Amino acid sequence: MKRTKINDLLKAPAFGTIVNVKGWVRTRRGNKNVGFIALNDGSTINNIQIVVDMARFDEEQLKDVTTGACLSVDGELVESVGSGQAAEIQARQIEVLGKCDNTYPLQKKGHSMEFLREVAHLRPRTNTFGAVFRIRHNMAMAIHTFFHQKGFYYFHTPLITASDCEGAGQMFQVTTMNLYDLKKNEDGSIDYSKDFFGRQTSLTVSGQLEGELAATALGAIYTFGPTFRAENSNTPRHLAEFWMIEPEMAFYDIDDLTALEEEFIKYCVTWALEHCKDDLQFLNNMIDKGLLERLNSVVNTDFVRLPYTEGIRILEEAEKNGHKFEFPVYWGVDLASEHERYLVEEHFKKPVIMIDYPKEIKAFYMKQNDDGKTVQGTDVLFPQIGEIIGGSVREESYDKLMNRINELNIPMKDMWWYLDTRRYGTCPHAGFGLGFERLMLFVTGMANIRDVIPFPRTPKTAEF
Repeated sequence: MKRTKINDLLKAPAFGTIVNVKGWVRTRRGNKNVGFIALNDGSTINNIQIVVDMARFDEEQLKDVTTGACLSVDGELVESVGSGQAAEIQARQIEVLGKCDNTYPLQKKGHSMEFLREVAHLRPRTNTFGAVFRIRHNMAMAIHTFFHQKGFYYFHTPLITASDCEGAGQMFQVTTMNLYDLKKNEDGSIDYSKDFFGRQTSLTVSGQLEGELAATALGAIYTFGPTFRAENSNTPRHLAEFWMIEPEMAFYDIDDLTALEEEFIKYCVTWALEHCKDDLQFLNNMIDKGLLERLNSVVNTDFVRLPYTEGIRILEEAEKNGHKFEFPVYWGVDLASEHERYLVEEHFKKPVIMIDYPKEIKAFYMKQNDDGKTVQGTDVLFPQIGEIIGGSVREESYDKLMNRINELNIPMKDMWWYLDTRRYGTCPHAGFGLGFERLMLFVTGMANIRDVIPFPRTPKTAEF
């Protein structure tokens, strides 16, 4: 008999029909007359209850029906008499496809997030992580749908690169050389001429620079792929491998950019509210009681546009009135998460798009304002998260860009191709970057970024 997904069975139950479901046992309980098996196949947060008339099965047949076992069940779909579910299956036939003994780590009890990270190969079978990873899929679909409908082109930028977009220097090297026998040049530096690419290469920290090239040809593009940062940051907000969405648009000014940022993030949150109702309700009940209220508030409010200078004034005023910040506040400081969250959660009580940052704390490619002190950077600040999007209008002037590069002593010998976009038909353009996992943290209410990606990569951790 053809299998039916549990999600489809529960959407429009055809009572009285014989159906087949396959899935994994979440729980088994009962007595000598009747047994109840909660079965889940990953298609929904909801289990289907299998009712077992013990007189129809001998105990030997059922001894392998244990928590974690994989079953195929044929039975009649009937209206449920118990509360909590609309439909259940009265079992006619049960086949154990995969046994699971009592060493299975996910027995019926509460498990800490720390423990579940140690069994990341099994944690998608839990209610929480099933919900998180179904939402992750939906967020990816929302992102592609949003940009496709707006006429953007999905552009694949390289994962292996010889350039460092942010000038951060925290990159993972890519090499085929024998690390036990490295050939050195006369000056003591490593000789990369015999390496696979004939030069030093690394995993990308961002696809932005290549994305800019594409925008100056295709008009509007977006990237969506993995990026890598070798930062030794063991915090709930940092990963060494994460996914980034980076749109780049020709002919956009700062107003176009901030409007797109707001429209994009609202679209993603709305998609989650419409397509992930059951999973969000579960996470709201079990993980974060304020989740649904927060998601709805973001969709239904206009984001504040706040110049950096005005933001600093508000924070300094808060300090004068007795608010204690761990990190100092002054004009020119790179705002800490506590500053961003104060502005969003306590002062404005809504998302904030901060603009016009001091040029000293922003990247070399940001367009300078006429005041000579600030640049047209934009950060979208969210409740609980802090910065969720970082973007800017890009500097289109070759001379201004070169002056900034020289001021910062950025080695540009490998960046001639990037500068060519300013030499050959330069145009005003802008773009932003959204860390996919930061979006996931907001949409799921999870507290740690390691819990919104299937297999987290952090310092000293690369299991699975």
